[in-house]
Amino acid sequence: MRFVLDQGLIQRDDIPSENLFAACHIFRRVKLKQLKLHPDAIFHHDLWLMVFRPRGVLSEKRIQSVVKMLEDAENKAAKPFNRYTDLSQLFAVDVDLETILGAALHRQASYAKRAPVKSAFYVTTEAVARIAKIHAQVVESSYLEVKIFDQVGKAARWLGVKKEALLMDPTTS
Repeated sequence: MRFVLDQGLIQRDDIPSENLFAACHIFRRVKLKQLKLHPDAIFHHDLWLMVFRPRGVLSEKRIQSVVKMLEDAENKAAKPFNRYTDLSQLFAVDVDLETILGAALHRQASYAKRAPVKSAFYVTTEAVARIAKIHAQVVESSYLEVKIFDQVGKAARWLGVKKEALLMDPTTS
């Protein structure tokens, strides 16, 4: 299934990020082995919040790379952290239902024995909202508390952070 959402530029998935967790003492009391953030991600160490803002096309390869990065971060973090995913910059979703369900089921299973965290999704189109809703329903029985928002301010209030923290652009930091 492929949804064309908007016009925009495609950011390549294979561009390596030099934004290392280790570069800014985010994770104290942990063993770090060159954990790299995805190019569309930023971590607010003062808020224990990861912000992910994918651009362009959401593909199976991209979903897999983000899940791997997130799980690496969870395994190395000194304490649990909340997440905010801004899906407003996508202009196409090129994944099938099997990929969406597979990733959500994997996240549910892999997060089953961790401390509770909040995961907010900001959506601006119905096509992207459907994907976020599937994820939220599948992980419902885990410690990932997922909510979907159509306003950044409401997501910020739910996460307990200032709206500005959610608006920072990882590609300019």
